[in-house]
Parts: sequence; C-alpha cells; structure tokens
Amino acid sequence: MRVDEKSNEITHAPKLLTSLDLRGVVVSGDAMFDQRELSIQIVQANGDYLWTVKGNQEGLREDIEVLFQPHRKRAGTSALPNDFRTVRSVEKGHGRLEKRIITVSSRLAEYSTWPELAQVFKLESQRTDALGVTKTELRYGLTSLPAQVAHPKRVLDLTRGHWGIENGLHSRRDATLREDYAQVRMGHAPQMLAVLNNTVLGLFAKQGQTNIAHARRAFAYHFDKALASLVA
Repeated sequence: MRVDEKSNEITHAPKLLTSLDLRGVVVSGDAMFDQRELSIQIVQANGDYLWTVKGNQEGLREDIEVLFQPHRKRAGTSALPNDFRTVRSVEKGHGRLEKRIITVSSRLAEYSTWPELAQVFKLESQRTDALGVTKTELRYGLTSLPAQVAHPKRVLDLTRGHWGIENGLHSRRDATLREDYAQVRMGHAPQMLAVLNNTVLGLFAKQGQTNIAHARRAFAYHFDKALASLVA
C-alpha cells in the first residue's frame, strides 16, 4: 500500500489490515505500531498482536521495566509473588554465537489499561562474533496472546519471526538493494522498484542464496546464469 510523503505507516496500517482476514493471525510490529486503536482493531477481527515496546507510549515501557526489576526483600519478609516464565536458546552459526533469554509475565494485564493485553515480555540477547566481540541488547514487548496459547518459547519464536522478516526482506531491500538511497519519486516508479526488488529476493531465495550481496556480485559477473534463473 502506497504511503504518501505527507503520511506515514501508522495511518495506513489500519486500512491495510481491514483488507485482510485476521482470524487466527498474529500481527507483529515494531514500536511504531504499538497503538491502542490498532491493537483493538486486530483483536476485534479475531486476530492477535505482538508489539515491541519503546518510549513512544507514555508509561508503557516503564511499567514493563518495573515489573521485571528484581525486588529486594526486607528482613523477615518473603519475596513478592510473580508468575515469571523463562526460556533460553543458544545458537551457533555463520561465525556467531547467539544467546537469548526471554521472560514472560501475565501480571501487568491485571492493572494495565492497555487494550486486550494478556502478556508482556523481556528479551535479552547476546551475540558474540568470530573476533570475540560481544554485543548485548534488551527489548521489551507485549501481546494479546494469553499464556494458555503462547508459552515463552512461542513468544520467543514469534518475536524472532518478526525480526526474520525485517532482516530477510526489509533490511535487504533498504540496505543491500539500496532502496533507501533511491531517487525514484515520480508516478508509480517507487512501487515498481519495490516489486522488482522483491522479485530479485524471491529468485535468490528459490536458489537457496542467503548472502544477497555475494549473489548480486556473482550474477553481475555471470549474467547468463541470472537469465537462466528466470526460466528455470
């Protein structure tokens, strides 16, 4: 759906979702989309949402942070009750070691005014590259999926699935295929460029190519192979 220069993705998301059958669908998005009205629209259409949370909704991230903060217990008292559920994952490949810990809770839904809220989560990620350099990242999020149907592993898988789309499609178009640097503005040219780039990524995926930059260089040198892939 075309987004005009004077508009943004937030105003177009409700229109796009209206055209889709959301029954049984989990709609995921980054912090831009954690909007109250959008959350209500999705659940009313018999779908569910999963949003990343930053600071654009006043008090929301702070409430989640406070929930997951370790509470000091005073002498002679017991620790405050919680329903935290945690799962860990460790993956090694492509010269990287990635560790993730997700902690999920339903407690905030008891007093938050966020519509249709069922669970919130804290996701801690640690990535170590081949040079031994380690980077850590902390994300927070929320979902309308209740604990009965979305245990911590499923919440982790859904979150990773969202970023898989972001890294596997949008990031490749924006950076590797350099859409962010394109000067195409007239008429339907931007949409046609997006269609062509999606087609290129689809052909690469069909051939099992994962390094898009390398594949582009290879096909630029062997143009006959690029043409052959169109009719294979």
